[in-house]
Amino acid sequence: MTAMDKKLMKYCGSLQQMVYARPIVYKEGRAEHMNAIEAKCGDIFFHSAADKALDVTDFSYKGMNMTFLAKPGLEGRNQYDTNGEEALRSIMGGLFFTCGLENICAPCTVDGKDYPMHGRMRTTPAEHVCTDVITEGETCKLVISGEMREAELFGENMVLRRRIESVLGENSITVTDEIENQAFRPEPLMLLYHCNVGYPFLNENCELYVPSKKVVGREEFSKKHVERWNKLETPIDNECEYVFIHDMQSDDKLDTMVLVANHELDIGLTIEFNQKNLPYFMEWKSMASGDYVLGLEPSNSSVYGKLHHIENNTVHYLEPFEKETNVLKFSVIEGKDKIDAAIEKINAIKA
Repeated sequence: MTAMDKKLMKYCGSLQQMVYARPIVYKEGRAEHMNAIEAKCGDIFFHSAADKALDVTDFSYKGMNMTFLAKPGLEGRNQYDTNGEEALRSIMGGLFFTCGLENICAPCTVDGKDYPMHGRMRTTPAEHVCTDVITEGETCKLVISGEMREAELFGENMVLRRRIESVLGENSITVTDEIENQAFRPEPLMLLYHCNVGYPFLNENCELYVPSKKVVGREEFSKKHVERWNKLETPIDNECEYVFIHDMQSDDKLDTMVLVANHELDIGLTIEFNQKNLPYFMEWKSMASGDYVLGLEPSNSSVYGKLHHIENNTVHYLEPFEKETNVLKFSVIEGKDKIDAAIEKINAIKA
C-alpha cells in the first residue's frame, strides 16, 4: 500500500470516492448500446467513448459542464458516419473528437474515392481497451487506453494508440496518441483534434487567449468578424458560424498553449500541445442560439482540407511502419492569480 493510499483511506471507505474508471453501456435513444468509460478523478468527471475512438464526450469540473453537446445528442454506432456531410448528424461535440486519418474538414472525392467530412476515425471503435487506477508514492493516477485501426482491403492500414491519464489533484487530463502506418507503402496522415468548449462555462464573460502573430477569417463572413475573434457574445438567433485561422507561435521547444478564461467565475481551461506535428491551429466560433460553442483545433493540416494539400503538394505522409506521437493536455485552473499566470505565459510565447 502506497503513502497516497494510506492518506486517502483515512478519509474514504473506498478510494472510488475520489477516483475511478468504470465501463458503462448506454441503454436508450440514439446512444443505445454504446460502450464508454465513466471516469472521476478528484474534481473532474468525464466520459470516454470506447465505441468512438475513446474521444472524451463530456467534461465537468466541480459539477459544472465545460463542453458542448450538439443537438443530435449522444449517438452510438449508426449510418451517419461515412458519406459526405452526414457527420453533421452524428458529431456530438465533447471535450474533443478526433478528425482524420485520411481527411479533415469538408468531404471530397479524389480519383473516384470518397472521403467523408472530418474522416472516419471519430466513429471507429477502440480495441484492447484497458482502465486502471495506479498509485505510486504520493501520486494517484487514472489511466484509460486502447487502439483504433483505420484500414481498407488493398488500402490504408493506420493504427492510433491512445492513452488518457489524469492525476488526482491536478484537475487535468493528458491525451497521448501514437499513430503508426502499418501498410507497406507511404500513407497520407491528416489529423485534427476538434476541442469544443460549451455552456455554462462558456458564455459572454469568456475570453480566448492564443499566442498568434496573425488571425484571418476563412471566408468573407468570418473576415467581417475577425476583430472579435477572442471575444464571446450572448447567443444570436440564426447566426452563421465563424472560422478563424491562426498563425500561432510557440516556444523554442515548439510547445504552445491556449486559454479560455471565464472572468466572472475566475475559472479557465487550457490546452497545451507541441507544434512539431500539429503546426496548424483553427478556431471555430459559433454564437448561434442552440449551437453555442467555441471550437479550438490543433491540426497537422489546413482547414481547407485534402484537395488544398494535394493541389499544393503539401500532403503529410507516414512511411511504412513510421510512427508519430502527439500529446495534448487539458487543464482546469481556478482563481484570478492562476488565470493571470496563464495569460502571462501565453504573452511570453508571443514576445
